[in-house]
Order: sequence, then structure tokens, then C-alpha cells
Amino acid sequence: MTGSMNKIEDYLDELFLNPRCELNYNKDYELVLAVMLSAQTTDKRVNMVTSVLFKKYPNLKALSEAKLEDIIQIIRPIGTFNKKALNVINIAKRLLEDCSGVVPNNRDYLESLPGVGRKTANVVLSNLFNEPCIAVDTHVSRVSIRLGLAKEGDDPYTIEKKLSKYFKKVDLCKRHHQLVLFGRYHCMARNPKCEECKLKDICNYYRRH
Repeated sequence: MTGSMNKIEDYLDELFLNPRCELNYNKDYELVLAVMLSAQTTDKRVNMVTSVLFKKYPNLKALSEAKLEDIIQIIRPIGTFNKKALNVINIAKRLLEDCSGVVPNNRDYLESLPGVGRKTANVVLSNLFNEPCIAVDTHVSRVSIRLGLAKEGDDPYTIEKKLSKYFKKVDLCKRHHQLVLFGRYHCMARNPKCEECKLKDICNYYRRH
């Protein structure tokens, strides 16, 4: 596995030397909201709606006092908008009431927010506080299984634990972004770019197809 890991890490570094989160945000709470909104949709679509949302409601107080119908209209393009709109307002209220509007470096608290699970908390902890954690979304899961870093049927937490064991702790934030981008632009669910991939000789998917 050591040889394979070196090859994977070298290729990820070659493709994405300085990866970053593709969700747009300027304030800590904006990242929390953007990641929550990104469930079952694309970062590109989230960026479209948050550019409107954060301009119309420029702070947590404004968001906490927003009318539910107005939020729904803004975020409608991303789907499951009724629940997510309610989450936006309630997260804003909670952050104001509990933390004076500052997102805390606290996993338990983050996961207690409506619409925020382990994956979202990991993204927030990694990006805002540089905590060594890796968020497992559909891209990370797919790439991990194809490259033999996880097994078919592994749940996100199991994959997270395996990746945390394989990659150096200090690199986990970077590896998360690299795996997401690799899955998004190279190792896609449909029509992955296998022929040009330097990992095809260790890829289970390429071997089968």
C-alpha cells in the first residue's frame, strides 16, 4: 500500500498543488451556511444563490430576521429549499444566541446545528481552523473505492477513518480538497478520464472496465 499511496499523493500534488474550497465565502458563518446548502447539489449552484443571499442579508442578524418565503425564493434553484431555508434562519439564530455570532472550533456544537452533520462540520473545521480532518462526500467516496482505499459498501465515517490512517495527519485538509477536485474533474461518476490518468494501473474501476 505504501507504494500506491506515494503514487496517489504525487499525482494529486501534480494535479492540484494548492487546492481550495470552491464554495465562495467571506465570513465564517457564510461557509457554514454554504456547506449546509451544498447537500445534494453542486458548489457552482450554491455560489449562484449565496451571492444573492449574502448580499441581501449581509449579517447574521439580518438572516435571523429574514422571512422564510424570501429565503426560499432565493435558494430555490438548489433543491430541498424549504428545509434548507429554515436551516439558514435557525443557524443564524443559534450562532447569535449561543456564540455571539462567531463560529466556534467545536465539533459537537457544529453538529448540533440544523442541517449540519459530520461531513459539513469537517469542512468547516478544516477550512476555518485548519483542523486535520477529512470530509467524505460523494466524490471522495467514489475515488477512495476506485483506488482501493475503501471498500464498496463502506459508509462515510468508515471511509474517513481509513483515509485518516493512510494519509499524513498534517496533509488531511489538502488531501480532502484534492480528492474532491479529482472526483469532480477527472474521476467522475460517468465517463471518467481514465486513459489520461496516471493512477489507472492501481485503479479497481479501470481494471473492471
